[in-house]
Amino acid sequence: MEQQDPRIADLGFARVDVDRAARTGDPEVVYGAGKTPDQVVAILRTLHAQHPERAVLATRLGHETLEAVTQALPEAAVDLVAGAATLGPLPEPRGTVAVISAGTSDAPVAAEAALTVAVHGAGVDRVDDVGVAGLHRLLGVRDRLEDADCLVVVAGMEGALPSVVGGLTGVPIVAVPTSVGYGASLGGVAALLAMLNSCAPGITVVNIDNGYGAGVHAARVARQSVPR
Repeated sequence: MEQQDPRIADLGFARVDVDRAARTGDPEVVYGAGKTPDQVVAILRTLHAQHPERAVLATRLGHETLEAVTQALPEAAVDLVAGAATLGPLPEPRGTVAVISAGTSDAPVAAEAALTVAVHGAGVDRVDDVGVAGLHRLLGVRDRLEDADCLVVVAGMEGALPSVVGGLTGVPIVAVPTSVGYGASLGGVAALLAMLNSCAPGITVVNIDNGYGAGVHAARVARQSVPR
């Protein structure tokens, strides 16, 4: 008989990595898109049983799945804007990430990034609706940029906001292009290319709409910035 690997929880439809926190410091996260509501609930339960002392995260959850999580796991916290849910207590935050969004239409991606940061152990400062069409809004919160240990900058359209922020501060920046924009934005490709070609140095760019990836990176930077 094949011996079960204790690092894996075999649910039949998924082989859940329950050892990731020991390897990386961060537990596995459930990517909900493409999974059934019952599958998301089962994986959340499995990860929570392995890590009851800290929150586990499920992202990209549709309305039906959010309802299923609420009914099956009433102790879970649901974020309707982010389309995400957490199960278990958030860790004590170390360091601060400022999540900066260009406009209200970028809110779902910014919310996903902010929730991810909190689940991965850093504090969050939300700075919303400060896009380049009204630069005075960004300049009015410049002190909050300097106070953070890492910045997540979320923008669609032409994706100019990370370049402007990068010219104002030396705080590490993770840029997130969103799929917000008219036809020639090409579903976020224009913003992605603009961020990759930014004239401001020191900007790291994640994939289109990838608030989760940006949040994990920024939380790790922030945690490392604070002495233990």
